Amino acid sequence: MSGHSKWHTIKHKKGALDAKRGKTFTRIIKELTVAARNGGGDPDTNPRMRTVIAEAKSVNMPADNIKKAIQRGTGELPGVSYDEVVYEGYGPGGAAVIIEALTDNKNRTVGELRHMLTKHNGNLAESNAVAWMFAKKGYIVVDKAAVNEEALLNTVLEAGGDDLRDDGESWEILTEPSSFDAVRDAVKALGIEPASAQIAMLPQNYVKLEGKAATHMVRLMDALDDHDDVKQVWSNFDIEEKEIEASLA
Repeated sequence: MSGHSKWHTIKHKKGALDAKRGKTFTRIIKELTVAARNGGGDPDTNPRMRTVIAEAKSVNMPADNIKKAIQRGTGELPGVSYDEVVYEGYGPGGAAVIIEALTDNKNRTVGELRHMLTKHNGNLAESNAVAWMFAKKGYIVVDKAAVNEEALLNTVLEAGGDDLRDDGESWEILTEPSSFDAVRDAVKALGIEPASAQIAMLPQNYVKLEGKAATHMVRLMDALDDHDDVKQVWSNFDIEEKEIEASLA
């Protein structure tokens, strides 16, 4: 199992994701606003909008919140304008880090993220310093108990997916970004609601971290997850589950 997957699986088991539901709503509202601003407010003609609305519904966001966020993006309602920014850097032990953010103040955000990385034995880097270590892929996670492997594999391949991987308790489905919507919709047509479905930056190789480096990395990830402007963090660390759990305890 990849470090990124282990991180989010353990956080979910510990209930941390549920505890941060308010932050999840805030992030989704920002994403809806940006998606509407860039691609219009009609989900039928805006694939990104469809993806974000699906996520909003999966966390039970009220329909009125979704509607107002879209209207702020299209200009029908007044609201804050957010910019999408991607920062790259290194964490403890030389692990690569990509931070996707939605912010209304780039100077504030970059200053806070630089301080956060430095505090946890990392540093910000120039654009494209680590992005080449990752591949942009559609990434869908399905609970193993929800579906037969053969049926899922056939569905994924017929819909244009690339691969189906065994990830312990889950299946990981990989697609090209252009095939993501079709594969996700095909999976849902089987009566399955994915545990996660997104366009991801997946590492092409991993950096094994242990001891103090592992502890600092877990604490850095936790701090980044808590930051209001951070949408998503991708990293190529590989840390044993027991070390992640100990660091979060």
